[in-house]
Amino acid sequence: MNKTKKIAFSALLAAIYATLTVGLNFMSYGPIQFRIAEGLTVLPYFSPYAIVGLFLGCVLSNIISPMGIPDLIFGSIATLLGAYLTYKIGKSNLKHKKLLAPLPPVLINALIIGTMLKVLYVQNVPLVLNMLYVGLGQLICCYGVGLPIMSFIEKNSYVKKVFSN
Repeated sequence: MNKTKKIAFSALLAAIYATLTVGLNFMSYGPIQFRIAEGLTVLPYFSPYAIVGLFLGCVLSNIISPMGIPDLIFGSIATLLGAYLTYKIGKSNLKHKKLLAPLPPVLINALIIGTMLKVLYVQNVPLVLNMLYVGLGQLICCYGVGLPIMSFIEKNSYVKKVFSN
C-alpha cells in the first residue's frame, strides 16, 4: 500500500469511527456506553494502518464528549492502546487469536475509562462497578460487532486484500 493509500485508509476509518460515535451519541458517552464504533477496533488485526485511523476517529469523537478534556485524552489513549495490542495479537502465533483480538479494547477501556469515570464523574459508584459497566459495553460492541467484521473480511478475498496491502 503506497503512502497516499495508507493516509486515505486511515482518514476513511477515522471518519467512519467518528460518524458512528457522534451519530449514536446518546449511547456513546457516559458511565454506561455502547460505542458501536469500538467494533472497528478489530481492524488492526489485519492492518497496522487501522491503528492511526481508529485513534484519530476517537480523538474527533471525543472532542464533543460530555466528559470533556479527560475523555479526549484518556479515551483516545485507551483506543490507541487497544488497537495496538489487537495488531500485536494479529501478528502473533497465539492459538485462537481471532477470538482474542477484540479483547484488548475491552480490557483497556474498562480499566482506563472505568477509572476516569470513578475519579472525575461518578465517585459514588465503586471503581469495580464503573469498570464492569464500561467493560460490558465494550464486550458487546467489540465481540458483537467486531467478530462479524473479522469473519466478513476473512471470507471476502477482495476486502482481505485491501487490508493486507
